[in-house]
Amino acid sequence: MPRGNDSQTKVHYKGSEDDFVIFVDSAKAVQDWKEDSSIPLSQVVSGWKVFVTHKHGAQGILDTASNGSLESEFGTHKEDDVVKAILEKGELQETEARERSGDKNITAGPTVAH
Repeated sequence: MPRGNDSQTKVHYKGSEDDFVIFVDSAKAVQDWKEDSSIPLSQVVSGWKVFVTHKHGAQGILDTASNGSLESEFGTHKEDDVVKAILEKGELQETEARERSGDKNITAGPTVAH
């Protein structure tokens, strides 16, 4: 059975200095929050981390955003305010991860010389 083929939903925000990414539970959760902002952010955001991609768009290596980069882009480093800004102005992206299938026990097959 293939492993690792779960869908992944993130919001990408292209800032003036850098690109920021947050992971969310689903596209529907984001749309529901945009319509009704009384929904708690904890039901929308997955993981509460803001990532920076160093101007590589939504792809590339994701590093945790420093307080300085958040401060210069959003005017604050408070995660609640930053996450709200990214959800409001960012671009929602859904991807499905490639399935990872491979040999599970190579000692029990013809790939190993006996």
